[in-house]
Amino acid sequence: MIEGHGDDLYRYGGRITANFSSNLSNWIDAAPLKAYLRDQVSEAASVYPEPRPYTLEARLASVLRIDAENVCATAGATEAIYLIAQAFAGEKSAVLQPTFSEYADACRIHGHRVVSLYRLPERGNLPDDIRMMWLCNPNNPTGTVMEKQRLIHFIEENPQVVFVVDQSYEDFTLRPLLTPAEALAWPNVLLLHSMTKRYAIPGIRLGYVTGATPLLRHLHTRRMPWSVNGLAIAAGLFLTEHPDAVPFDLSGCLAETARLQAGLRSLGGMDVWDTDTHFMLVRLRMGRASALKDYLVREHGLLIRDASNFEGLDDTYFRISTQRPADNEHLLQAIGQWFMG
Repeated sequence: MIEGHGDDLYRYGGRITANFSSNLSNWIDAAPLKAYLRDQVSEAASVYPEPRPYTLEARLASVLRIDAENVCATAGATEAIYLIAQAFAGEKSAVLQPTFSEYADACRIHGHRVVSLYRLPERGNLPDDIRMMWLCNPNNPTGTVMEKQRLIHFIEENPQVVFVVDQSYEDFTLRPLLTPAEALAWPNVLLLHSMTKRYAIPGIRLGYVTGATPLLRHLHTRRMPWSVNGLAIAAGLFLTEHPDAVPFDLSGCLAETARLQAGLRSLGGMDVWDTDTHFMLVRLRMGRASALKDYLVREHGLLIRDASNFEGLDDTYFRISTQRPADNEHLLQAIGQWFMG
């Protein structure tokens, strides 16, 4: 976490009434999962979990209709990022910017030469010396999704490059993405998945990687034992066995996102990026995002993400994630008041 992150709710001592800075969705009620886990705490805390979470990986594989050897469960997508960077230490990696800072941070820690790209070449051929390509899809912080056929074109045109495609927000878009089963058609693709995001359980670090057998074998031989704790394994097993226990109204959330976007644009003074998911990037035409953030916290108890520390963005950018309608209305009114001085 060299460059730092957004969701700094912990800094404000209970003053925040609505948190727009996190890309977790408050449209998700994980109460059934939390009730189940309360009954699992004693056992999970008293015994070692599986050194490698074989049972969970097999269950995920069954749900995804792939083999267990093509799944690697991790303590959230962030562990997966660092594990992959470690497993391919010393390579030359390209990162499509602006995006999540952990890709470049993890690569630098493990001796990668990191190149930032701000657009992909039109013809699909990456520089000859690139060996890894890191993509976030849907992308954080822009919320955009790369067109599926274009991504496949890049994968096929660059067989010498391992494509690490972070699909942590795959459950928050209607745009077509690569499925784990589809991605097995290529030997140079790793997909990252986040159960933390989908089920709004940030304190229970849980994610997984899928990909071709040689790549996954390479990861498994380098992973730390017991990295996925017993409570996280219990959560994963419960969620795969009860897929409807924690529902999510994606269509409703995206409709509210569109309404929030329209409201922001109607205020003027901002450029609001189109998004394919539930969060969006916004640029102030005047003023600094940090000043707006401070005002919203101080006067309204609202928290946004100052996006100035994303590579390629400046101090006019912020990111917000759609909340419930009443909170979104509060945010619109508060930003309008800030503009009026």
